[in-house]
Amino acid sequence: MVIIMVKNLKAIRHTRGISQQTLATALGTTQQSINKYENHKIEPDINTLISLADYFDVTVDYLIGRTDENNQPLSDSNSLLNKYSRLNKSEKICIDTLIDTYINLKK
Repeated sequence: MVIIMVKNLKAIRHTRGISQQTLATALGTTQQSINKYENHKIEPDINTLISLADYFDVTVDYLIGRTDENNQPLSDSNSLLNKYSRLNKSEKICIDTLIDTYINLKK
């Protein structure tokens, strides 16, 4: 079993001024779970790690301490693609139409 400890969660949460409760609500978990992640009492599953990285717009590697580059954000393209991939089909059509309209207006 691989042990994955979230090493930078508390620091990034404090830096961004986000409470444990606010973070828990955004992730659909409890404040107690966030507290346990931060104090190394339990380890988040991979889906929770990804959700945390998405929420803070950092890499999972940063959260678990594989890289020390503080708050290394995902590239704009990766961030946009990540958000786009979470949309349903009709939402994607709306976004595609909006982008096409904007591009055509610039011509």
